[in-house]
Amino acid sequence: MSPGDEHDYGEPTGTRMRLPDSDPYGGARRPGRSSSRSLVTVVGVVVLLIAAIAFANRGGDDSESPTAAGEANKPETAATAASGTKPVGTKRGGIPSGFARTEQGAQSAATNYAVALGSTGMFQKDTRHGIVDTVYTADAAAKLQAPMDRAYSADFLAKLGLDANGDAPEGNTFVSRVVPVGATVQAYSDTTAKVAVWYLGLIGMSGENSTDPVTSSWQTWTFDLRWADGDWKIVSDTQTDGPAPVPGDDKVASSDEISKAIQEYGGFTYAR
Repeated sequence: MSPGDEHDYGEPTGTRMRLPDSDPYGGARRPGRSSSRSLVTVVGVVVLLIAAIAFANRGGDDSESPTAAGEANKPETAATAASGTKPVGTKRGGIPSGFARTEQGAQSAATNYAVALGSTGMFQKDTRHGIVDTVYTADAAAKLQAPMDRAYSADFLAKLGLDANGDAPEGNTFVSRVVPVGATVQAYSDTTAKVAVWYLGLIGMSGENSTDPVTSSWQTWTFDLRWADGDWKIVSDTQTDGPAPVPGDDKVASSDEISKAIQEYGGFTYAR
């Protein structure tokens, strides 16, 4: 599936992902695995749901002083090094808010919004509505809510192992996280910004009998932002695969280890 394609919101489909040959959680493989695998990815779920709004709405003195030389060696805003800017101090609906009207502020906003949109809260109606209303412009959010409600149908949730309310079965832990690696500004003005966020996505069901173990994928999420209501808000967004590093030789964790890690390790407020 390529980002930006138009889709039928009757049932979401996602980016295909290769899973281990054997189930690390010890459960039997589910028949027809290829169709469900296409659903189990952070990118696929969100890209499908937001595709509908894609069409909506750098002469001076030749001499160099020691101070000037030091400034020249400092990393640019878009460099790998962190800027040193402190995270925002406020939240709205549990999501960081009040970002600076600067390039760094736009990067921080896009990064934190990616985390929110990749969370388990998106699979439950009430929290999903709150997230969308918080991170998108009012116009974009209004156009997204109904298509999203249709896409997150009971049938779709069931394919992920969730009940109609988006809850995991007793003894299981549903995992959906976006872990940002970096961000860069592709375009910027006083009122708009285009920011790309490179991230690692985790999604799946952790449990002894799970046939959809937690897997990872690498994606780049690009956000078109607008300054609205005193903060950066998303107007539209797209996703692409990778860049993905070569997988390491890490030992696959058990379902108990994954569940414990998800419960014990919380997220961050990201600042550029």
